[in-house]
Amino acid sequence: MYDFAVVGVGPAGARFARRAAEAGYDVVAFEKGEVGTPLACSGHVSDDIWGYVPDEAREELLQNEVYGARFRVGGPDSTPYPFYKEERVSNVIDRVELDRTLADCAREAGADVREGHTVTGVDERDDRVVLEVKKADRVGGGTETVEARMVAGCDGPVSRVRRAVGLPEPEEKLHGVLAFDRTPDGGDFVDVHLTAPTFFAWRIPRGEAGVEYGLAAPPGVEVNDMFDALTDAYDVETDHFCSGAIPVGPPETVTTDRVFLIGDAAAQTKPFTGGGIRYGMAAADAAAETIDPADPATLDDYESAWRDELAREIRLGKLIRKCYSLPEPVQRLGLRALSGEIGVHMDRPSSFFSRTHLRRLLR
Repeated sequence: MYDFAVVGVGPAGARFARRAAEAGYDVVAFEKGEVGTPLACSGHVSDDIWGYVPDEAREELLQNEVYGARFRVGGPDSTPYPFYKEERVSNVIDRVELDRTLADCAREAGADVREGHTVTGVDERDDRVVLEVKKADRVGGGTETVEARMVAGCDGPVSRVRRAVGLPEPEEKLHGVLAFDRTPDGGDFVDVHLTAPTFFAWRIPRGEAGVEYGLAAPPGVEVNDMFDALTDAYDVETDHFCSGAIPVGPPETVTTDRVFLIGDAAAQTKPFTGGGIRYGMAAADAAAETIDPADPATLDDYESAWRDELAREIRLGKLIRKCYSLPEPVQRLGLRALSGEIGVHMDRPSSFFSRTHLRRLLR
């Protein structure tokens, strides 16, 4: 019997598998397809990402560096309101290769990472969790039963683990889409359009890899039509279209007696961007540091630890998102007043109130 079984080997699952294996636990991790595919989200991340990967991975992962963002209330021809730093604000990375790099780190730490394995059943018992796992034909086919003292559900916004054990859903799920124009663009500003209901659309230059276009909106909005309008406005043709759910708002609990959720499955995401790479890996670290698979009571410690780390940022992120729904004249007034050099961290809304940022505003 394993100490931990991890369902889903995205950033959160791979990070937890690595940290738990480094702590000496016996870890198995299941990914239903190939790690990193299909692409499900953007690769626009803060400098914090480099603390989670080996130093030598940076050159292979990095596609472009970003120094600011142009916010617009309308389309590409509308007035831009620039927010920028003199130093790098963020990075554009190869999102698929990030997942593969993190999975390799987990393997090197001793975790048994199995691709082509789909968890189809989760049976939580008093002293263990029994998983039913279907193997893809390319890895031998058939099914197997795997037992673990605890299970980490890291299987994304539409989590099978979450449903199987009856944990509550995220507060909401947005519908996100993105695609790529392969024309190289080394620009150092992203474009953010406050044109999607309660959220936004974006354009991210990815260096030699081209340009990413995307948007997200609540259920019921015709996001495909809005995406077509966005790319038509930029007069580009895109390929590799991706679509998926973006969970926003963690539920009151993400644990049972022997199961815990991490990452998108727990809606550990930024409400104002939908990004969850850094938040999910921070929660994975909290889980590895607090959970003892032989002691279910330590799951309460995990609940406290990840919320101590992220709850304030998530709460402030919700306030920022409310600004996306303000009347357009108010949005323009606010963007005009606040635009210019900033002192904020893209993963930490609390940095908006930092001394560095307030000094720059006063300038």
